[in-house]
Amino acid sequence: MIRLGLTGGIGAGKSTVARALTELGGIVVDADRIAREVVEPGTPGLAALVEAFGEQILSADGALNRPALAAKAFADDEQRAKLNSITHPLVAARTAELVEQAPGDAIVVQDIPLIVENQMAPFFHLVAVVGTDETIRLDRLTRIRGMDEQDARARIRAQASDEQRRAVADVWIDNSGDEEITREAVRRLWDERLVPFERNTRERIAVSGPVALADADPAWAAAGARLVNRLWALCGEKATAIDHIGSTAVPGLAAKPVLDIQICVAEMGVADALVDVLADGGFPRRTGVDHDEPKPDPRSGVTDPAVWVKRLHGSADPGRPANVHLRVAGSPGAVFAVAFRDRLRADSRFREDYLALKRQAEDTAGGDIDRYLEVKEPWFDQAYAAIAASLSDPERGPH
Repeated sequence: MIRLGLTGGIGAGKSTVARALTELGGIVVDADRIAREVVEPGTPGLAALVEAFGEQILSADGALNRPALAAKAFADDEQRAKLNSITHPLVAARTAELVEQAPGDAIVVQDIPLIVENQMAPFFHLVAVVGTDETIRLDRLTRIRGMDEQDARARIRAQASDEQRRAVADVWIDNSGDEEITREAVRRLWDERLVPFERNTRERIAVSGPVALADADPAWAAAGARLVNRLWALCGEKATAIDHIGSTAVPGLAAKPVLDIQICVAEMGVADALVDVLADGGFPRRTGVDHDEPKPDPRSGVTDPAVWVKRLHGSADPGRPANVHLRVAGSPGAVFAVAFRDRLRADSRFREDYLALKRQAEDTAGGDIDRYLEVKEPWFDQAYAAIAASLSDPERGPH
């Protein structure tokens, strides 16, 4: 099972996308519908609201009078917090119940208007945002829904901006044009990404990225931040640090379009305990990798393979290949991974030398990832010695 968070601003046409996903086989869990369901007549939710805000919030037939509730609940922050403390747990519990009822191979679509505002994006395998030009949204709200224009503008302004939504969007679905164009985009998303993502997650399959360099892409930084946040949501306090590392974390540097993320843990037993958690979250383990290439300590010259242990996970998402390295906090490999990234960011000559090496490795490897890494390894031995020495003696600086 995977869970897709679906969101979009008011008037963007999120319901159009939700219907299309339902027709394709997605199980849609609608947050707005649940929010109404948990306060229907006879429910504990409605009883709790009446106790908190008084019987004036009820209509003559005993149903919730939403404008009357809004007048009381949105009077100040304290009243709004009181409302949220009643409704949010009920909505969360009902949502969890519906998700739990879904089949093991389901693609669950959680339709939530305020994913961005409530900082929920990291808790989904993917987030899809339905985006529409503001002028079109205004037209839909005033012409189709009959809203006053000033009210429509105020509601749009009260929600997250498109910039904020793009920051959390793994997928951006433009719904500004013909509905059939939007539905075709949803079909491609379903066939090319969601279906294989679900299968790969269930079967513990990590996708492989191309062994070919791509021009630097500014979008890599945002994609890396999304994966870091998602991994924090999965690991919680079991991780001591999570960082976007490698070439895709270096602005302006050509790289294989595969994100590298490092998770630091207190010891390898923690990493092993996270295997299923990460796999269920879309990051299955890559078997057969249990260490980095050991390198000698720059001070003693001794090589200790035990301090170079690690675990490697990949991504089940065909739209975003990734390597997730789990290393012990403070170990040579963990320290070097961050220091190497920072050196690449700060030192243009070092960056140029590394790019030349990668070009050579790409030409030599012919698409073979093992050969690609073999070509790079001797250079990395020298880089490690230099960086490790500068870390142990900061006055020496980079050289």
